[in-house]
Formats: sequence, C-alpha cells, structure tokens
Amino acid sequence: MSAEALLSLENLCVSFFTQACPERSRGAGVVLAVQDVSFSIRKGQTFAILGESGCGKTTVALAIMRLVPARQGKVVQGRILFEGRNLLELSEKQMRLIRGNKISMVFQEPATSLNPVYTVGDQIAEVIELHQNKDALASAPVAEVPPPQGRGLKVREDAVAILRKVGIADPERRALEYPHQFSGGMQQRVMIAMAISCNPALLIADEPTTALDTTVQAQILDLLDNIQEQNGMGILLITHNLGVAAQRADIIAVMYASRIVEIADARQLFAWPLHPYTQGLLQSLPHLGSSVERLPTIPGTVPEPLHFPSGCKFHPRCRIGCTDMRCRKIEPALREIQPGRSVACWYAKGYEKKIKN
Repeated sequence: MSAEALLSLENLCVSFFTQACPERSRGAGVVLAVQDVSFSIRKGQTFAILGESGCGKTTVALAIMRLVPARQGKVVQGRILFEGRNLLELSEKQMRLIRGNKISMVFQEPATSLNPVYTVGDQIAEVIELHQNKDALASAPVAEVPPPQGRGLKVREDAVAILRKVGIADPERRALEYPHQFSGGMQQRVMIAMAISCNPALLIADEPTTALDTTVQAQILDLLDNIQEQNGMGILLITHNLGVAAQRADIIAVMYASRIVEIADARQLFAWPLHPYTQGLLQSLPHLGSSVERLPTIPGTVPEPLHFPSGCKFHPRCRIGCTDMRCRKIEPALREIQPGRSVACWYAKGYEKKIKN
C-alpha cells in the first residue's frame, strides 16, 4: 500500500453468522460477506466501490467505521490502516474519537438515520459538541427564534452555518424543524451537514443518491464535490450506479459476491474493462444513437452468500468460465497487472504474464 494513503485496507475479511432457518431447510452457517478486500485512498481522492446489491459494499464501509454488529458478524482477517493506525486494534473509546470526527459516513437512507424526535439543528449540534468540545451552556439565541434545547451559542451558530453551507435556505428556521418536515433531498443534505461538521479527513458516502430524482442526485453529488474541493478530504463512494461512478470517481473498484474483481482509473475502466463481469455491466448500458430493441444482460443470478460456487464466483454466469475447468475450481486472486490496474480473471489480458513474472 502507498505510504501516502489516507486509508488502506489489507486483505479485509468479514463474516456474518446465521441462525437456523427451518422454513428454507437451512441450518446455521457462516456468510463470507467480504473476502480479501484490499485498496487505498489518498487525500482529496474519490474512490468508488461499484457493484450489485448484496456484494459486500456496505459491509466494507461498516467495517471501516467499526460498526459491524458484534453478535451477528466479525472482521476475521486483515488490517484497516487510517493515517498509519490500524483501526481494528483501537479500543472503542479511541475509535469514538475517530468515528464522526476524522471519518464520517453518510448512510443510505437518511429518513431512518435521523432521529425523528430531535430537531435537525440539535442533531448537528450534538455531533459538534461530542467531537469539538464546544461550549454547551450558553443560552443566547442564534436568531430571533428559540434555540435548540440545551445547546450553547457557539454550537448552535456552527450548526446553522453548516446547514447554510450545504445549501439549505433559511437555516436559522430550518434548524428548529424536525426531519419529517424535510424532503428526501433536504434530509440527505442534513446528513451531509452532520458528516462534515467536524471537517473529516475521510467521508464515506453509502448510496448518497438512492431514491432521489435525477436533478436532486446531481445537486447532492455537486455538493460533495464542492466540500471535497474546500476541505481536501478523501471520499469513499459506494454505489451501484454506473453513471455516478463514471462522472464522480477517480478510481473505481468493482465488487462481485464479496470480492473485488477489478480496480482501475475511472477512464481506463470504462474505456477498457478487463473482467467479464465489468464488461457485462458496461454492455448493459444504453448508448446514444443505439437502436437495439433489447439491451444485453448478464445471464443467471448473483449467488447466495451461503452457497457461493467453487472457483471464480462469476464462472456460472461467464461466457468463458462456465466451461473452463480452471475457472470452476480455482479462484483467481486480485493481481496488479500494471500500475494502478488490478484484475482477478485468468483470461484478462496480462494476468498470466504477471503471474509468471
């Protein structure tokens, strides 16, 4: 991993433990949600993880934040290095100083992430109080409206300023309103406001535009770009939207069934995809001027985590791997075949040559 990396994941593996499920004739088992995931993010860089639902994207983010539920799952292998420190070796007290302060996360569903019984101003102010040690005892109001309960002047001023920064009009008034009084796009802006309130070095954005219309999607992504330019923070963007990844990411990692199968510069990936799964995803996109009646699709379905196939996990759906014995028996490791370009496929150009070297 690069010495300049802000965040580095090294061979990260996360497992979840399931209970018996009689109605589906299955016993308890271990779900390998994330296997041997390695990548790094530099300051000011946007790194996107692209993949279908259930491939392990969000689990990677939760592992970085140390939020994998202890009773249901566990990081069983690997290291998560942030500014040179292994987050997996920190105590919970030490991790709380990093989580929300140096590393923040925008969750997928803002409506379920915001507390419905507290005003948005209070929720932002709580983050600032917790991590910035701002005075919570002053009682003077920010404007002519009553202040959020129990918050000091400086904290409330900061909360209003952050709401203004993320483009919420009349922030003094809106800070006193509750999440249900905001639209989906405005709720996402509030979540971003909470995430950037402590000027984090790394922002994890988990599907930040899900369920938003196209115009609002563009506004949210532009907002993240502007904040990144101002603060120089790194962004880990988790998405299944190929267009979002193409327009916003510097580097893209493609995940399939718990593993990263390809990493490349965004332009390289879309111009010259190496892995058959990546090729299938890009071929399924509509193109301007195309007159085909039906877009190409990847045959088959994503395998269930409890029943991953042997060998390459993509081989049952691959035009080559479905008949190749090596693909069916031996899973290829992710290998760097040229600087900044990695792939996990026996038939990718340059893969065999790299192994021999």
